[in-house]
Amino acid sequence: MRNQIPKLIVSGGQTGADRAALDFAIAHDIPHGGFCPRGRKAEDGPIPDRYSLTETKTDEYPERTRQNIAMADATVIFATVPEAELIQIRRSGSGLTVREAKKQGRPYVVLSHFPDVKADADELAAFLHRQNPKTLNVAGSRESSQPGVAAHVAAVLELCAQRTF
Repeated sequence: MRNQIPKLIVSGGQTGADRAALDFAIAHDIPHGGFCPRGRKAEDGPIPDRYSLTETKTDEYPERTRQNIAMADATVIFATVPEAELIQIRRSGSGLTVREAKKQGRPYVVLSHFPDVKADADELAAFLHRQNPKTLNVAGSRESSQPGVAAHVAAVLELCAQRTF
């Protein structure tokens, strides 16, 4: 029996879902990484150096999104709406993540039960059990567009870490 938390967590370093995943990895001594835009660009200024991220060649967010999906075995997207609605939102980074995961043929799950931590944790645990990824890309809303998402992601990951299969 083991928990389903992958051996490596990657993310783009933006506020909200991304940083919550990286902070979770650091707190649990799980290696972390991923790609971020050139200049370590984020909505609150440069991404702190404590996050082991590699800068892309451009300062555009889509490039880091594509590279993080490519380096991971699976992606989880924390969103405020179900996948069918999400992919229709053209200016959504989370929508881009879904479209890019499909394009690359990579497994992904959209968790849209916010603020229901247990529902998202149940769905994520089942996804991780099915996919058994070694590397998980965590994406989702910025804290400014979904206040409380960082705490939500942290709580979901904590619940998953406590479960064994």
